Amino acid sequence: MAQLTPSEYGQQAHADFSPVGWHLGHIAFTESLWILEHLAGQNGSPSAYRRLFAADGLPKAERQNLPDLATVLDYLAQVRQRVWEYLETAPLQQERLWWWLLQHESQHAETISWVLAMHRRAQHPVPTSSGQSPVVAAVNGPDMVSIPRTTVQLGYGGVEALDNEGPAATVTVEPFWIDRYPVTCGAYRRFMEAGGYYCPDWWSTEGWAWLQAHPVQQPFYWSGQAAMEQHPVCGVSWYEADAYARWLGNRLPTEAEWEVAARGQHGCLYPWGEDGPDISRCNHHHQMGQTTPVGSYPQGCSAWGCEDMLGNVWEWTATCFAGYAGFMAYPYQGYSQAYFDGRHRVLRGGSWATRRWALRSSFRNWYHPHMRQVFAGFRCAHSAV
Repeated sequence: MAQLTPSEYGQQAHADFSPVGWHLGHIAFTESLWILEHLAGQNGSPSAYRRLFAADGLPKAERQNLPDLATVLDYLAQVRQRVWEYLETAPLQQERLWWWLLQHESQHAETISWVLAMHRRAQHPVPTSSGQSPVVAAVNGPDMVSIPRTTVQLGYGGVEALDNEGPAATVTVEPFWIDRYPVTCGAYRRFMEAGGYYCPDWWSTEGWAWLQAHPVQQPFYWSGQAAMEQHPVCGVSWYEADAYARWLGNRLPTEAEWEVAARGQHGCLYPWGEDGPDISRCNHHHQMGQTTPVGSYPQGCSAWGCEDMLGNVWEWTATCFAGYAGFMAYPYQGYSQAYFDGRHRVLRGGSWATRRWALRSSFRNWYHPHMRQVFAGFRCAHSAV
């Protein structure tokens, strides 16, 4: 963090994201609020920080008037020291809130990575590719996996689960095909070269309207380098992912299909079983510093034969973000429930920048379908006939 430029630290890279400095302060404020105030009964953050760093304080556009980096890092260090002192004698019954805070920090740390990537892309723009005339591609190639009708428990009710992951329930998913790997840059290039960004036939009505208002011609993080051909495509909106799938005669998987593909017929929490993530099984927690070629982690393969289900890139699904039957908000109503508005789409799987505590097959992320700046890709599915 000491190497941040002033613009990276204090300026918005995109209207939908707060500056990096705000995220650092927000992490400290949230720990102070829930641990020091709510649990320990101590005095929390200075009043000036309460409005500045609270999630419901200032609009994102007004979060650029920040204390300097040294001051915010000192604030974070002081809060963290007081938290450690409290946790030495804190009762174990508070464990669920600790897990929530750990994952809250992980989510904001990943958002910081997105914001920095946006800043650096703006400093080093990538040339735009050009399209050609549309063609039709084949469906159900050799890299799709057939999954039979499956009844399995989805969702998660462990102490570390976020509120939107539960309650777990037994569901039956009808047979379907799903890509063995996320869609690669090489495969997506063929969509671009086929004129995918110029032909309305492949786009939903909403997607085509978005494209006309935002006439992009390639993914946000597109490099065009031959070395990236086997890496998953990254930085596509839900609309772009949906259009690619339509071009192939496929669709995006529902989040239930995605979770079945990841968890297998026995409903394991991770594609490979019940042990947590490590570098031998998936690309996560900045250990590689970028995406890796698909299929690089065969030890992370799911029981059905799907790979790269966790880490590398987040994956768009067809599903709108909503609460499961019996949903109960935690630790406050606005954490998930405020986004059950029918306008956010679910992403699954995590990215190369996701910390291990936010990586499991039941973990749900959500964004507006126009969002391209996240480390998001996708894989396609096809209903069995």
